Amino acid sequence: MKVNSSTYLQQVKPLLKELLDNLLKKYRYVSILASDSKAMIYSVSKRGTVISEDSLLSGRGFVAKIYDGTSYGEYSFNGITKELLPEILRKIEESLIPLKNALPNGIDIISYEELKDETLSFHESTNYQESLSDMGSEKIISLLTSLSEEGRNYDPSVLDCSAGLRFQEYHKLFLSRGKDMEQDVLWTTGTTMVMVSKGEEIKYYFKGYSNLGGSEILKDMKEGLKETADSALALLDSEPITPGEYDCICTPEVTGMIVHEAFGHGVEMDMFVKKRALAEKYVGEYVASPLITMHDGGTAAEETATYFFDDEGIPAKDTVIIEKGILKRGISDSQSAMYLGTEPTGNGRRQSYERKAYTRMTNTFFEGGHDKVEDMIASVEYGFLLDNPSSGMEDPKNWGIQCMVNVAREIKDGKLTGKIFSPIVLTGYVPDLLKSISMVSEEKALGGGGFCGKGYKEWVKVSDGGPYIKAKIRLG
Repeated sequence: MKVNSSTYLQQVKPLLKELLDNLLKKYRYVSILASDSKAMIYSVSKRGTVISEDSLLSGRGFVAKIYDGTSYGEYSFNGITKELLPEILRKIEESLIPLKNALPNGIDIISYEELKDETLSFHESTNYQESLSDMGSEKIISLLTSLSEEGRNYDPSVLDCSAGLRFQEYHKLFLSRGKDMEQDVLWTTGTTMVMVSKGEEIKYYFKGYSNLGGSEILKDMKEGLKETADSALALLDSEPITPGEYDCICTPEVTGMIVHEAFGHGVEMDMFVKKRALAEKYVGEYVASPLITMHDGGTAAEETATYFFDDEGIPAKDTVIIEKGILKRGISDSQSAMYLGTEPTGNGRRQSYERKAYTRMTNTFFEGGHDKVEDMIASVEYGFLLDNPSSGMEDPKNWGIQCMVNVAREIKDGKLTGKIFSPIVLTGYVPDLLKSISMVSEEKALGGGGFCGKGYKEWVKVSDGGPYIKAKIRLG
């Protein structure tokens, strides 16, 4: 089924068009982004049950962007009626545009050209089988309770098993002189986490699930529970690793973390504007193995970060960032692209209508290759299969990376020994890591359970992944 349109946005659309027409009488470029979103969080564990609206992802509101011939200003508001139209126009006139005349001494105004406003009109929606809204909270909690109890009863060593779901259904409308675009999107994510103990030692293993769809994800969560519990129990016999550089095979989840942290942030071109990304100096050069081709874009894959146009009205794209090892381009929002003299890639995203648009990743991944996973493992004399990433940090200015991985499975003489090391810190200089990639699997997968912040804020939904890769990686 297709996600339905927002009744609310359809009701206010004539008023938004009236506002647009009034502003266009005075300003050369005007756009209005309208959003209507609902998101919920559900969780069950031994500690209790949680049902809550996700305040980060829920809400209704609007942002008007205006160009006065030199620079751009934005005004956000959360309500519109016929009676409020004069007040909105007055506030834009009296408070928004004069702001540039109140800048502190020493801050210069950058002159920008007028944004291109091609004629575009479309209405797109994603598909789903059954949404969590349609299912209802009572049924959702019942199913999650069953999963949690099954995990808790799996083995005497299990302390707890949590099962959670989150979904967002959002609707966006973008209007300008040339554009009239609408999109309706639904994504769902799930997580199971099993916590186990042996004596005073406590370990846990988690598995994430995601789709561009609805509650069909629950079937995958149930089928994967045994693997999650067995992996948690196996960690009770894990050991610390001897620091060093090893031949490593990365699962698609770990590959995704490397793609996102090691290179994704470094090619966000608003960082080029601020001279905070080393990647700007390497466009056209080899930054990775010739086996590597990297993509990002709202239409590059069907996952939680999929959309049809960004929050600046640019149609979503599939951008090839690295092609056979060569850095071809970065990703950008409209303002950064205009400053740098490039074309926007449809990566201008806002945390909400109240926040500025920044260059943000979407679906970010490496293409698959031609190797089989069993052959990749067989090629390792001594090394590790890295699995279950938990967190990562990057330094776009110096191309450093530091990531946490929960599991390193020992490989000796081309075979998995069954021995596990945990926890693992993965570090290194990004080009060295990417250039060391010597094998890439045919098999590829993306996951969209996470969020990405710009620094420590401005959270948006992202997905990442790719194939299994073999590389030289420093572990500690």
